Amino acid sequence: MTRTADFYNCFSFFYPVVDVFLKPQKRRLYSEINELPSGRLLEIGLGNGLHLPLYKTHQITGIDTSSAMLCIAAKRKPENVELLQMNGESLLFRDGTFDYVVLSHVIAVVDKPDKLLIEIHRVLKPDGRVFILNHFTPENWLRFVDKMFQPISRLFHFNSVFHIQSLPSIVNFNLIDEISFGSLSYFKLKIYGKA
Repeated sequence: MTRTADFYNCFSFFYPVVDVFLKPQKRRLYSEINELPSGRLLEIGLGNGLHLPLYKTHQITGIDTSSAMLCIAAKRKPENVELLQMNGESLLFRDGTFDYVVLSHVIAVVDKPDKLLIEIHRVLKPDGRVFILNHFTPENWLRFVDKMFQPISRLFHFNSVFHIQSLPSIVNFNLIDEISFGSLSYFKLKIYGKA
């Protein structure tokens, strides 16, 4: 479907190693989501689906462009989960379909993150929420580390320098909450509402 999908089809074998480092942040993400009223939830870029049993209260639709990732996820999906091969930049859902949308370590690896946010805004209900767990380039000295790794990160279809405020479509969302994972952590969980 895209060059990113091709990369993750090849990378799917090694993904469990990466997932070990992301697990603490993901547990906090699903804890926040499970406290919300039951609803329809779309997870874009669900990867290998190891985390799917952590969802407790929602009807889940999980999409990914990688067929290899979806095959792995299908082996562990609970009954409340539907899996589809789809590109988040061109969602095949009607307007206002979902109460919640989850992007867990996705927005910095897609080809067109601004288009992704436009599509999310379209399929989200008026009072819906978006959960974006990602690394965000800090304003302190660590930003120089991000800049140094940018040429290498592109080989892995990943933007080491990432500022969400640089995406024009972020103005379509209101920041509700921001959860940090430590003063030296690149990772944050940002929760947005539909503007």
